[in-house]
Amino acid sequence: MSTDQSLLPLRSSRSLPLVFGAGAAIGVLGGMIGLGGAEFRLPLLIGLFGFAALSAVILNKAMSLVVVLFALPARLAAVPAAEVAARWPVAVNLLAGSLLGAWAGATWALRMRSATLYRVLAALMVLMAAALVLTHTTTMGTLDLPLWAQVPAGVVAGFGIGVVAAIMGVAGGELLIPTIVLLFGEDIRTAGSLSLLVSLPTMLVAFARYSRDGSFAVLGANLRFTAVMACGSIAGAVLGGLLLGVFPDVVLIPALAVVLLLSAVKLARHA
Repeated sequence: MSTDQSLLPLRSSRSLPLVFGAGAAIGVLGGMIGLGGAEFRLPLLIGLFGFAALSAVILNKAMSLVVVLFALPARLAAVPAAEVAARWPVAVNLLAGSLLGAWAGATWALRMRSATLYRVLAALMVLMAAALVLTHTTTMGTLDLPLWAQVPAGVVAGFGIGVVAAIMGVAGGELLIPTIVLLFGEDIRTAGSLSLLVSLPTMLVAFARYSRDGSFAVLGANLRFTAVMACGSIAGAVLGGLLLGVFPDVVLIPALAVVLLLSAVKLARHA
């Protein structure tokens, strides 16, 4: 395996405050819009900390998994467990596609040429920006599909989301929440809890697939870096949750969408 700089562990303890601060900033951004913020963390891993695309995706996936594990109990406390459990068919429907999508997406990411992966990540950044704007600036209705159409649509949507989440190393809530509202007619609060229940096993499958490849060694080489940034992300997400509503969506959402689009341009040029 190559020992280029992108795979080496962070050796200077003086860098750790920067790592924590970067994670916290991403957590605040995500917390203010009710998401984990992993889509903002990925370009930082590449642009600021110099990781190669695949290494950044694997590290991002590990941190996203930690953030989701911490977010799940708090989310379930906010929405009664019985209420979430009653919607188990929704989660199962999406998982039927997302688990396969996660394995396929991780496999494709491992097989892509580095330049191709940068371009794919840039395109997915644009997708995330569009999803962010549509979710937060429009009133989502429901498709009211009959069951015979709803089930396969859920599997297909889950597969696509699993692929995107695996390739970017994100939890996928940006796509899961509007999908649950649109396809299954759930309210946004319940959709947020259901998205975490779908995200967790989906992320574990992608993580397991990445672990079978030599590129996974980047995680072991950067455990301290990963732990510090994950802690920063969790702390930032808590602060961001407290700031929820302080900045109006009409200002915050377009600004975050622009950040994603600029990140997409940088990633495309990086290729």
